[in-house]
Amino acid sequence: MCKLTILTPTYNRAAYLPRLYESLRAQTNRDFLWLVVDDGSEDETKELIASYGDGVIEIRYIDQKNAGKHTALNRGIHEIETELTFIVDSDDYLPENAVETILRYHEKYKATPNLCGYSFLRCHGDGRVNTAYFPTEELIGTYAGVRINGGIGGDKAEVFYTQLLKQYPFPAFPDEKFLPEDVVWMQISGPYEMVHINENVYFCDYLEGGLTNSGKRMKIHSPHGMTLRAKIYLSDPIVCKKVKLKMMLLYQIYGRFARIPAKRLKAEVGERALWYICKGPAFFFYLAWKLAF
Repeated sequence: MCKLTILTPTYNRAAYLPRLYESLRAQTNRDFLWLVVDDGSEDETKELIASYGDGVIEIRYIDQKNAGKHTALNRGIHEIETELTFIVDSDDYLPENAVETILRYHEKYKATPNLCGYSFLRCHGDGRVNTAYFPTEELIGTYAGVRINGGIGGDKAEVFYTQLLKQYPFPAFPDEKFLPEDVVWMQISGPYEMVHINENVYFCDYLEGGLTNSGKRMKIHSPHGMTLRAKIYLSDPIVCKKVKLKMMLLYQIYGRFARIPAKRLKAEVGERALWYICKGPAFFFYLAWKLAF
């Protein structure tokens, strides 16, 4: 059995999947399986994936009713049997040595205790690193400690141990179709560390209509998930005060959109001083966003 599953959740991305597919066929190491979870696409995604049966790479396709990327990830992770899972979006693609690089570092670090996986760089198509490098070449630390407190923004390319992802499924709320992946990354952080590696294994070009570019409207329509995300940050003892200030604002703003009583919101987090500091500004942001979106 191969060691790595490349998990691709997709929704109406048939125009972009061929680029990803060709990048997978070009891999210098093909010790992987490509699992596509179709989140209810209305284009020709199903037929397109069916046409890729040339045997060059192993492909599995799962179709589900549209419920959001996070539910597609849950469905895929539940089915994965390989040691490692690499989430690759349907409108992105990989350099030809991506799998080779991932498995090389896994062989180097797999005996290290308390690891949940590896965090590599993402680059734009022109080779520019997405936002920032890590401060050292191979840095072992928690997601919260390295990425959040270190101020290293932008998306990276995370490869996780599958068994840990199975233990931390993405929460799902009725009628909400968006949930940031860091909801899970933050829950894994603390008990487990990652190896942060300054090598590119992922090319990303953010598209109009993609999740990254969909903005506040998408988040406002998933307020319970966004409130939970902020709560997870606020509950982490190592997250710095600057980040907690921002998260307290978001916690109260999205909590209002979710119609969660203020008394309950306040009771479910500590940081009483931050609560009162953010109470007034959060109310005005809520009103402004409600009018705008």
